[in-house]
Amino acid sequence: MDLEKFIRDIPDFPKPGIIFKDITPLLAEPDAFIYSLKLMENDLKKYNVHKILAIESRGFIFGAALAARNKIGFVPVRKPGKLPFTTIRESYELEYGKNILEMHHDAIKPGEKIAIVDDLLATGGTALAVIKMAKKLGAEVSCLIFLVELDFLKGREKISSYPVHTYIHFKE
Repeated sequence: MDLEKFIRDIPDFPKPGIIFKDITPLLAEPDAFIYSLKLMENDLKKYNVHKILAIESRGFIFGAALAARNKIGFVPVRKPGKLPFTTIRESYELEYGKNILEMHHDAIKPGEKIAIVDDLLATGGTALAVIKMAKKLGAEVSCLIFLVELDFLKGREKISSYPVHTYIHFKE
């Protein structure tokens, strides 16, 4: 199935000059969504992970579904102030600014194998922030899984010491 046809370009969002890759048409098409989950699941099963760390907010869609389908734990990684318990945090840079991510300090036990899941790999800053938090808690980062990769932003280079799986590529 050609998943790229379900990705819509939104020019100048969230800032002028950015072309946002909108995955909502893919989510609205059950066959495309299920197919994308199967692709991700095929790669996830190679790693025997204990938990999925999914990044707010679109990463939650894929991460929660994969965790449920594979009967493994789900850890939400959120923007500041959204989690109710004690958190750890990491700042990072986006292609259009800076931000901070948090997760509960007890979300991962030392030695657990984790997969990081999000909808899109751009500059790699977000993924790198989650890797840093996972390692602070003693986890082993087994793989990273993204539906879309913006190859021209070279985000994969920042996380190249880990297995990275993506399924839709945009060269420019």
